[in-house]
Amino acid sequence: MTLPTLRLAKNEERRLRGGHLWIYSNEVDKQASPLKSFQAGEQVVVESSQGKTLGVAYINPQSLICARLLSGGQQPFGQAMIEQRIAQALALREQLFSSPCYRLVYGESDLLPGLVVDRFGDHLSVQFNTAGMEALREPVLKALDKLLSPASILLRNDASVRKLEGLPSEVVCVHGESPEDVELTENGVRFLAPLSSGQKTGWFYDQRPNRAWLRDIVKDKRVLDVFSYVGSFGVQAGVFGAREVWCNDASELALEKAHENAALNGIGERFNTLQGDAFAALKQLKEDGQRFDVIIVDPPAFIKRKKDQKEGILAYRRINEQAMRLLEPGGYLLSASCSMHMPRESLLDIVRAASRHIDRHAQILAEGMQGADHPVHPAIPETRYLKAVLSRICRS
Repeated sequence: MTLPTLRLAKNEERRLRGGHLWIYSNEVDKQASPLKSFQAGEQVVVESSQGKTLGVAYINPQSLICARLLSGGQQPFGQAMIEQRIAQALALREQLFSSPCYRLVYGESDLLPGLVVDRFGDHLSVQFNTAGMEALREPVLKALDKLLSPASILLRNDASVRKLEGLPSEVVCVHGESPEDVELTENGVRFLAPLSSGQKTGWFYDQRPNRAWLRDIVKDKRVLDVFSYVGSFGVQAGVFGAREVWCNDASELALEKAHENAALNGIGERFNTLQGDAFAALKQLKEDGQRFDVIIVDPPAFIKRKKDQKEGILAYRRINEQAMRLLEPGGYLLSASCSMHMPRESLLDIVRAASRHIDRHAQILAEGMQGADHPVHPAIPETRYLKAVLSRICRS
C-alpha cells in the first residue's frame, strides 16, 4: 500500500529530527501537498522540502496540529506496531507498579499520539482524542484485548479536544460490561472511582507521587483537601494518620463518593465534606474561624489556553493566598497546577508572592510532577504539564 505524501516547507523538519512528533499546518508546503486534498485520520508519508522521508504520520487538515508522526520509514502504521507500542508501555508500568492500577498509555510519550488508556485492574478506560487515532480504533482495541484480556473496555470519548478534531462526543462500553465504579489501590489506600460518570477517565493517577508526601506530614493533623473530587488526597491523609479531614468540591456526587472512599478505608468518623465553590468555601471557613495544619489546593486547569495565562495566574494566586490564611503557623500547603501553559517557576512565584502578601514566610520542601506512568517526552514540553509544590508557611 502506497501512502500519500505530505511535503514540509523549507527548514521545517528540524524539530521533527530532534524527536518531536507534531507538524503544524503552517509548516506544510501547501503547493506541493494541499491540506484540503487529505482526509481527516488518513496516514501519510512525511517528507522534508528536499524529498527525504521523515516517517509516517496521520493527518487532520482541520486541526492546527495537522499531523502527528507515528513511525519512521514509509510503511503504514498498523496492528503489529500498535501491539508492540502497547506491549512496551505495559512492560514499563508492570515494572514500576505492584498493582495493575495506572495510566497504561500516555499518548505521545508512549509513541501513540492521541491515545490515553487508564487501567483499573481488569477494567480499561480509553480515550481516542484525535481523528488519526480514532481511525486506528479497531486495531488498538484488538491489541488491548490480546495483551490484557480485560473484563471491560469503556470509551471515555468525551474530552473537549475531540471537538477540535471534528469528532463526536461519546461514552460507550465496547467490550464486556463496564461497572459504574472501579476499585483501585494507590499508595496502599483503596478507592472507588466512577468510571463512566467521573471526570476524565474516572481517576487522576498523575498525582500519585505527590499524594505520597502526605504520609510524612499529616499524622495527628487537621487537613483540608480543596477541589477534592472523590477524596484522592483527603482519604489518603486520613489513612496516613490525620486526626480530622475536610474535603471541598463543587460536585455533590463527587463528595458522596469521597464519603464512600473514607468508609472503605475505615476513617469515616474523621471525615467531613463541604460542598460548593472553592473560593466561597475558603472564605466561609475563614469567617467561621476554622484553621488547618495541612491544606491541599489541586484545582482544575485555570489556564486552558495561552491567552488565559494572566487571568489564570491571578486565580491561582488568589486560591493559594486564601488557603494560606487558613493555615496554622508552621502549617503545610501542597499547591498544584495541571495547567500546561503555566511554567513551574510561575507556581513557585505564586507561593512566594501569596505568602509575602499576608506577611508569611514560605519554605519550599519539595517539588513534584506527574508520576512515572505519565512519562515525559523530552522533545515535547507539553507532556510535562503537572506541577506540585509542598511548602511550610511560617510567621515571618
